[in-house]
Amino acid sequence: MATAPAPDHLVGILRDTVVALVRRDGPDLSSRQLGVFLTCYLQDGAHTVRGLAADLNVSKPAITRALDRLGELDLARRKVDPMDRRSVLVQRTLKGTAFLRDLRNIMSEAAGSAKKSGAGSLHEAPSRRVASA
Repeated sequence: MATAPAPDHLVGILRDTVVALVRRDGPDLSSRQLGVFLTCYLQDGAHTVRGLAADLNVSKPAITRALDRLGELDLARRKVDPMDRRSVLVQRTLKGTAFLRDLRNIMSEAAGSAKKSGAGSLHEAPSRRVASA
């Protein structure tokens, strides 16, 4: 039976993944933009601005700003819903699919490195002591 990874291990993988994304050539997404991107690419079905705002519990203008950036980077595009012209659908792109593939590879490498090191991260910060009064 597999055990769940320790939270520090998962945070280490997240840290190494984010650092790798920042260091590489390519788009640098905010947390909100990455959340919108991953929701669109990992959850099946049609995605709308209204639906994404509800799923992520943020305002529609925040989703619109995130989609503006994703559109600039060609990671997602918006299209008017032909069935309901008041609604905007979010579509995946080839570049977005490639970015997701790269992200998966980066995360796999980060997870492998964390597993080999036996710690949460290759670059784990030293623990801090809290002085008692």
